[in-house]
Amino acid sequence: MSDRFEVLIVGGGVAGLSLATQLGKSLGKRRKARITLIDKSFSHVWKPMLHRFAAGTVVSENDRISFITHASGHNFEFWPGEVVSIDRAKRKVVLGAFHAPDQSLVLESRTMQYDALVLAVGSCANDFGTPGVKEHCLCIDNLVEANAFNEKFRMELIRSFANSTKLDIAIVGGGATGTQLAAELHKALDIFDPYSLHAFGRIPPKLHITLLQSGDRILPAFPEQVSHAAQSELERLGVTVRTSSRVAAADATGLTLKDGTYIKAPLRVWAAGVKAPDVTHSYGGLALNKSGQVLINANLTAKDDPHIFALGDCSFIEGDPLPATAQVARQQANHLARYLPAWVEHGRVVPSCVFRNKGAIVALGKYNGWTAFPGGTVWGGGVSHGLAARLGHLLLYRQHQVALYGFFRGMMSFYSEWIEGRIRPSVRLD
Repeated sequence: MSDRFEVLIVGGGVAGLSLATQLGKSLGKRRKARITLIDKSFSHVWKPMLHRFAAGTVVSENDRISFITHASGHNFEFWPGEVVSIDRAKRKVVLGAFHAPDQSLVLESRTMQYDALVLAVGSCANDFGTPGVKEHCLCIDNLVEANAFNEKFRMELIRSFANSTKLDIAIVGGGATGTQLAAELHKALDIFDPYSLHAFGRIPPKLHITLLQSGDRILPAFPEQVSHAAQSELERLGVTVRTSSRVAAADATGLTLKDGTYIKAPLRVWAAGVKAPDVTHSYGGLALNKSGQVLINANLTAKDDPHIFALGDCSFIEGDPLPATAQVARQQANHLARYLPAWVEHGRVVPSCVFRNKGAIVALGKYNGWTAFPGGTVWGGGVSHGLAARLGHLLLYRQHQVALYGFFRGMMSFYSEWIEGRIRPSVRLD
């Protein structure tokens, strides 16, 4: 066992990987602490891009960051697995057995020691106990689920080609994920159009998407003018937007609404609600809210354990709740990366983290986008739309890459994607 301070970071999303990278450059490089990242996957993707993986409009391997290669270049360690329980008294975590895709055993259950534990396990859609959702609806909360949806999407497209029928898709949830997925699926079909005429000898089938929102408008986190403009844009594409429509049940062929309406769709996506992964309930009795999020203090420590921190979507500050966005996760990771080294080396208390809202962006594929700034004018506040907003959404992703890779490698990654886009189809075809 090393005599170095042990920092375990659970979850390699926006917050977890950013924190591991920055602590690796400070504590890890100076060998003041061993920084270990734990994640169920072997690679990181920017969660706001998952709808593009689901639609197949992102196909480049450059959009995934390998945890192993990134760890080797940034002075931290990586282990695949999932923390299934925490012994807070002994400061140990238990990682469940790790299995290969064919379910063969790769690693037995393991125990790891920590001096500081950072929980950054993100969030997932909340089915609110709706009957049939787990069995009959797909989610796109991670890369595995996004790729699984894309596989089914392409198979249903082929079926529609063969039968000359339209493809019906129902998306539950009118937040950023649901609205962006609806537009991105139309974009995918537009890109696919010239290939289909030659490959199948016919034009692609018609795509009919129904977007269901339980509230009275889509994109409720944005100003009303953005909600109405985004709904108009989706309806122009042919998307049926139904607000004030709550799903009562799901089955193998569609969705039943509270009012008795039945929406038939071979593909059903659940993108409604936000909750922490169910595994947080086994985290040593940590105080949680009703959505399973860890209750934390303003300085990101768990309410009932000063050696445990929680960041991003899996955390909740009572009295000052923050939205489950990449912006919040990034700011919290940067705050902890700045102050945790002094806590590790000198026992200084981590100060409160103050969130600074820089606005929000939603992009509907190649069709339109909106940026909502806090304040009263467009640059100091207000709403902008069009190409500038779409480019702003892309810029956020490039900023994320540069923060992880560094400026030179981040720009090289962008350039390599541009080159690949010139020689490969811009939509996933196989």
